[in-house]
Amino acid sequence: MAEIVLNVEVRERTGTGGARAARGQAKVPGILYGGEKAPVPIAVRNNEFRKALYTGKLLGHLVTLKYGDETQPVIAKDVQFHPVTDEPVHFDLYRVEADQVIKISVPVHFKNEEDCPAFRQGGSLEVVRHDVEVATKADNIPEELVVDLTGRVLGDTIRISDIQLPDGVEPTLTDRDFVIATLKVSSAALAEDAAAAEDAAAAEAAADETGEAAGEEGAAEGEAGEAGGEEAKGDAEEG
Repeated sequence: MAEIVLNVEVRERTGTGGARAARGQAKVPGILYGGEKAPVPIAVRNNEFRKALYTGKLLGHLVTLKYGDETQPVIAKDVQFHPVTDEPVHFDLYRVEADQVIKISVPVHFKNEEDCPAFRQGGSLEVVRHDVEVATKADNIPEELVVDLTGRVLGDTIRISDIQLPDGVEPTLTDRDFVIATLKVSSAALAEDAAAAEDAAAAEAAADETGEAAGEEGAAEGEAGEAGGEEAKGDAEEG
């Protein structure tokens, strides 16, 4: 069951001019398409659209479009934003039926990072896919696909088979067990290891130099002692 209802108006004008006119009337312009019907230019009041958008349950979810007494289940496929103000400036709605199987991208989220040994080993999470396209009924779209990082160690590769998909949800890519993320040694950890190795090498070189210097000094003292002994011996013989 759709949680959001969008009250729409049909726009008389289409194209850039029609969209600009809708924005001038404090509305967000959009387009309704899909099914066997022709596309219809529509608009929703700014405050109502923003309220629906910021619930986090608009984009990629089943929504009820209402026009007068008519209703239509739709999927919010796309929302465009102003590059400076970040306000919504256009949206696309796709006609569906609640029991219709559709293809849609669902975001991937990760949990239990604190129980992941890889992070304590200096590792980092390299995400290959931030979302996954799935096939499911329009009224069964999951909010997210969750990856549990508990017990994961360095070198682990997380694949689609590691995600427990909800009933009735299948990935559209079925020819391989594709990668979602990997756990690798972080660049910071590698830099620390390299710095530690350099420090160790420098300390070893310094120790070698100190040892060599001490050896040379001892040898010099030995030579001086021998020379002094020979000189003392000569003085004794002369006496």
